[in-house]
Amino acid sequence: MKFCSACGSGEVALRIPDGDHRERYVCARCGTVHYKNPLIVCGIVPVYEDRVLLCRRGIEPRFGKWTLPAGFMENGEAVEEGAQRELHEEAKATVTLGPLLTMLSVPYISQVHVMFLGTMSEPVFATTPESTEIMLCDEANVPWGEIAFRTVKTTLEHYFACRRAGAYTLKCATIA
Repeated sequence: MKFCSACGSGEVALRIPDGDHRERYVCARCGTVHYKNPLIVCGIVPVYEDRVLLCRRGIEPRFGKWTLPAGFMENGEAVEEGAQRELHEEAKATVTLGPLLTMLSVPYISQVHVMFLGTMSEPVFATTPESTEIMLCDEANVPWGEIAFRTVKTTLEHYFACRRAGAYTLKCATIA
């Protein structure tokens, strides 16, 4: 960080603010502490009948790999709204939102991924600039070797395990 977003000063430096225990960017002029906190990625496991909707990524990172519709939460929106927005942006689909299925910490990239279960009433979806291909697939047809992110693989594995058990539980884990 080179400039304070509060006062515009160029006198911003890393230091431990009074009462804190971590280095933060602090403005020498106005004293504003600039926190850099993890980003939240929110998404949905969209299900129609016994099949899950997967999107082939049309953007980086992991262009061409398969993923669940998900993305960064925006300021001013609830996590549920962000998940629904991402589903529409990536697949032009809608769901009835169900329970939170996974909450996965990814500390090495300072992110937290939260994925909801969602039920599609009909198989209506379309490609977008973010997704070059969309498919509905059962567990046997998931392209496991082409999944874009470990959080997506973990979420899919948890979803299928819950479905087999007949009960959906929340999985909280850390992806190292």
